[in-house]
Amino acid sequence: MANIVRLTAAICGSCMLVGTCAQAQTPSTSAGQPYPTKPIRFLVGFAAGGTNDIIARALAQKLTEIIGQMVVVDNRGGANTAIATELAARSAPDGYTIILNAPGHATNPALIKLNFDPIRDFAFVTLVAESQNLLVVHPSFPPKNVKELIAFSKKRPGEINYSSSGTGTTVHLSAELFQYMTGIKWVHIPYKGGGPALPDLLAGRVSLNFGNLPTVIRQARDGKLRALAVTGAKRSPAAPDIPTVAESGVPGYEVSNWFGVAAPAKTPRAIVDRLHSEIVRALNSPDLRERLTGLGAEPVGNTPEQYAAFMQGEIAKWAKVIKSAGIKGE
Repeated sequence: MANIVRLTAAICGSCMLVGTCAQAQTPSTSAGQPYPTKPIRFLVGFAAGGTNDIIARALAQKLTEIIGQMVVVDNRGGANTAIATELAARSAPDGYTIILNAPGHATNPALIKLNFDPIRDFAFVTLVAESQNLLVVHPSFPPKNVKELIAFSKKRPGEINYSSSGTGTTVHLSAELFQYMTGIKWVHIPYKGGGPALPDLLAGRVSLNFGNLPTVIRQARDGKLRALAVTGAKRSPAAPDIPTVAESGVPGYEVSNWFGVAAPAKTPRAIVDRLHSEIVRALNSPDLRERLTGLGAEPVGNTPEQYAAFMQGEIAKWAKVIKSAGIKGE
């Protein structure tokens, strides 16, 4: 257990403030016209309604205002984002297809066989935001805190169901790590995104979920779910009254969530720079910043090089965590 604690202690990287960047020269298309000249497809690897979808749509709306072309969200859920990610990798590198990366981009290589390279097949643009997951239970579920949840679960091995947004997501891995570190055993019920997982949780057909904070915080505030703890190293500014899992009785426990934008490999650097510049501009706009922070997500906006290095680190880190915890793909 000590090894897994040390490995996961680095899951939340140092927080980066939204960067500033010089205005790049407007890139041109192959026909010599200023980019962009038509709508941009923004792939999301989950069904509508979850945190990835919410953040993608908020960013797409602001980018549409800024660049004067529609940025259209295209939900392609399944395989922990691998379906959408492969589609992005195979798309033309012309700046008209981008994807919202999620931790699945970093966890999938250790869980399933991929038909693309998670590093070489992409031009990474920027890390958009970071957030936490929130351990929530149905109000009818007896435990009122993490210690009670552990004690309750130990008496009922294999009897308690938990939902996730898919195998290999941080929602899934948060629960798997919790079980590994506490010696309990639950039953995993995967869905194709946080949105589809929510109705069964609200109806009490599953007992608990480590949902992305932006997906479940409203239901917790409205009393439709009971919040027990956040998964990060410190309490979330969006929910300062909710303790962390670590301070609630599982020392060393830590999981974070993040969202970034990438384009297909060989996308011209001028277009990558334009996308980066406009995304950072969007993240610095007061209305989008307020929207993201209200959801419990902290805007970032780092450079393409920093984001590529971050992604390489995430892939290596999660490979070690998944192997140490014995987590298998489904």
